[in-house]
Amino acid sequence: MDLLILDRVSKRFSATEPPAVDGLSLRVAEGEILALLGPSGCGKTTTLRLIAGLESPDAGTITLRGQIVAGPGRAVPPEERGIGIVFQDYALFPHLTVDDNVAFGLPRAARRPRVDEVLDLVGLGGFGARYPHELSGGQQQRVALARALAPAPALMLLDEPFSNLDADLRTQMRDEVERILRTSRTTAVFVTHDQEEAFTLADRVGVLQAGRIEQVAPPQELYHRPATRFVAACVGAADFLPGVVTPEGIVTEVGSFANVDRLPSGGRVDVMIRPDDITFVPQADGAGVITRRYFRGSETVYCIRLPSGDRVHSSQPSASVLPTGMRVRPEAHVLHVVAFPIQG
Repeated sequence: MDLLILDRVSKRFSATEPPAVDGLSLRVAEGEILALLGPSGCGKTTTLRLIAGLESPDAGTITLRGQIVAGPGRAVPPEERGIGIVFQDYALFPHLTVDDNVAFGLPRAARRPRVDEVLDLVGLGGFGARYPHELSGGQQQRVALARALAPAPALMLLDEPFSNLDADLRTQMRDEVERILRTSRTTAVFVTHDQEEAFTLADRVGVLQAGRIEQVAPPQELYHRPATRFVAACVGAADFLPGVVTPEGIVTEVGSFANVDRLPSGGRVDVMIRPDDITFVPQADGAGVITRRYFRGSETVYCIRLPSGDRVHSSQPSASVLPTGMRVRPEAHVLHVVAFPIQG
């Protein structure tokens, strides 16, 4: 059952600029965690604010639990939508204790038991008397999450929830937030520009560009079967090599691949190549030349220039240390062949 439905929703802030959200349609099932992924300015946060009721759409409808909450002649106020929001900066009241922050807006009779329940859920039982400035960044985020969960919202919205945390705490809190959402069976939509974050938490990921949805799919499908070049580049490192479709397959500079999409023979395409698709062996007369080496801790990524001038990247074990300028023979082992036809 779909808890949230956006049907051709648009929002424009200026008549002289493109719309921030442009005819966007989206469905979120009850109990699902959906991530909205994309670069800055693609419409992620505006979409979240439209769902929350902090902005009103110029066109289209938003339906929550079977009721239209935004559309022509209809605008349910944010406080009546049953939605919890966790902002990027947490937005805690600095002059209130943790208990009072979480209790804010709850009916007086239900405050004590509900505050205790959600603080235990987020692992902050016993912290109720503290003030926000006495907490770490991760603890403040948990308080913000507890406050949003306290009214038992039908839907939780999270706007870049981990952007203010350092790398180690970010990973820890990502796992903790997922546990809390799954335990409470809360439907959630969160926005991020971090692919790893989206892939780790979400059941499905929606990739946005210029206010439009490019593709919505489970993380594995997005990565291995992107619908567009933009999605392919957005959800992981990708190179695109020109190829020609022949009766035997798609011929490129690093080898031939199966024509899994049955593209017409003679057509020109760009084949997506991920760094884990390419390996190589040193060879004095090899066709490729190592031009850069990137050490990334758990792996070493090599940039290899091909005779045409095109480049591919190859992910190798971190202990691999080969010099730039070395000639190599690149080999492609593509398990998921994705080719985008070149128009014109």
